Amino acid sequence: MLIGADRVVTPARVLAPGWLLIDGERIAAVGSGDPPGPPDVALTGATVVPGFIDVHAHGGGGASFDGGDADAVATAVRTHLSHGATSMIASLVSADQATLLHSVRRLADLAEDGLLAGIHLEGPWLSARRAGAHDPSVLRDPAPAEVDALIQAGRGHLRMVTLAPERPGGLETIRRLTAAGVVGAIGHTEATYDQTCAALDAGAGVGTHLFNAMPGLHHRAPGPVAALLEHPDAYVELVADGVHVHPAALRLAARAKPHRTVLVTDAMAAAAAADGDYRLGRLEVRVRDGVARLAGGDTIAGSTLTMAAAVRYAVREVGLTIQDAVRAATASPAAMLSLPDVGALLPGYRADAVVLEGDLSVRRVLSRGRWVG
Repeated sequence: MLIGADRVVTPARVLAPGWLLIDGERIAAVGSGDPPGPPDVALTGATVVPGFIDVHAHGGGGASFDGGDADAVATAVRTHLSHGATSMIASLVSADQATLLHSVRRLADLAEDGLLAGIHLEGPWLSARRAGAHDPSVLRDPAPAEVDALIQAGRGHLRMVTLAPERPGGLETIRRLTAAGVVGAIGHTEATYDQTCAALDAGAGVGTHLFNAMPGLHHRAPGPVAALLEHPDAYVELVADGVHVHPAALRLAARAKPHRTVLVTDAMAAAAAADGDYRLGRLEVRVRDGVARLAGGDTIAGSTLTMAAAVRYAVREVGLTIQDAVRAATASPAAMLSLPDVGALLPGYRADAVVLEGDLSVRRVLSRGRWVG
């Protein structure tokens, strides 16, 4: 299949016009200018970008990843796929060990089937003072046996674990995760600047939803934000929905780390679904006007965001270039979690792409060489 478009966004530059040649599930060739022959698909007025990669999402379309139910997971994945996310990491909220093991085992089965790109544990080794939408009753210090059991349950599909490194055993857990090929992420934390630096030195490589659920940046107590932004190898997640982070804060992070900023949705079940009452783990969540908060309070409980909306917000409200915003939704998350053959429009890569209109809304989605819908 030969595709021609007004713009094609590659890692190096924007091709205007550009073209893609698809052979089965892979990209065979990419070029600038007019296609080398009559295109099978001519995308006038459109921009073709790599398929989006969401490395932090809890559900969507009314369904949740918690529990690992195959039908629910498929619903959430299909929902986000229709909004351009061709690779999904399933995030789990904090729970007791038995519940997490059950969920991780079932999600690992679905990852082996190709439905998911991996698993992210957000907790349970988080700060009770920065619990956010996590049940405080299940937050605890990490124990080596517990950590090892969850790694083994993931069967190689556990990609990332978010924890508070200041908890007893936190640094050793980061070392344990790193040795097993799992990315340690710093989040829901009360860590100081020095404690965050120690965690990064121990092998942590990500700041989970930067600015949220952690101490703010202060000139005498710079905290985790400063440590993560100044570390040359650390990636930082940002929820670009206009609720979690002010555009100026997102712009600051993106300018500090243009190649290590990662857009995430932190989506819960209400993403691309109607307002109403939902659950996140064992906690009740109320969604009003598209904003998810814990019932009875103002605590943000994930988001109703999609990756397409995040990219659009990053360009139109934050002021990122299309190339920078797309990189933060594709190549950077792929590099962060070492996901192979995705995140770029390059020969040999998986044929995942999103066709965007001039206003950056989604026109069509290509997944593994097939049009979705």
